[in-house]
Amino acid sequence: MRQGRAALEPRVLKVSRGVNAYAEGSALVELGQTRVIATVSLDQKVPPHMRGKKEGWLMAEYLMLPRATQDRQNRERNMQNGRRHEIQRLLGRSFRSVVDLKPFRNQTLVIDCDVLQADGGTRVTSLLAGYAALFDLSDRLVKRGTLSEWPLKHELGAVSVGYVGGELLVDLDYGEDARASADLNVVATAAGLMLEAQGGAEEEPITSEAYFKLLAVGLEVAGELSRRLHAQL
Repeated sequence: MRQGRAALEPRVLKVSRGVNAYAEGSALVELGQTRVIATVSLDQKVPPHMRGKKEGWLMAEYLMLPRATQDRQNRERNMQNGRRHEIQRLLGRSFRSVVDLKPFRNQTLVIDCDVLQADGGTRVTSLLAGYAALFDLSDRLVKRGTLSEWPLKHELGAVSVGYVGGELLVDLDYGEDARASADLNVVATAAGLMLEAQGGAEEEPITSEAYFKLLAVGLEVAGELSRRLHAQL
């Protein structure tokens, strides 16, 4: 048992909506000891490549706060940070796959995911928090009458999976992630349909059978976390 949970059991998920008084949508998500706050801002313009299109745009930013980890890290002032850009691309692609952007023509949805505390799974917790913030935004706009139809096409979930000491584990904490021989971050719908999968072997190559086992378990548990998330929204 891993701190009281089984190998295929994710950590406790806690969701709080509307945690920012100024953002159009916001949420705080806690997955075990990992905590991420996400806000959605509506920018009244689109990037050049979207001008004249019939739909709006969505972009995501990710940031780790200095004391999100055990030792203080310097603020991420370098916009060329490779890991940060990789995570932002994952977030942006995943969110764009579940949002109908036609109602947001000539607007950009900007999702900011800030890691308050990190204990593994910061990118999947950011995905859950960002989706919860999008839900908060959508609920506000529909109730206000700004949107006539619900803009979220799919219910999003995400989880990390990996092999640690030869055992398949889900929702890896920091210590498990550091020891994983292979791991994946899996993004899926509540029905278990894949949106994104990111990762692979960390040490020796793995077989296609081992990889697809990771993916299959990840899709199942990501769907479960999506349902848990919605139960709290």
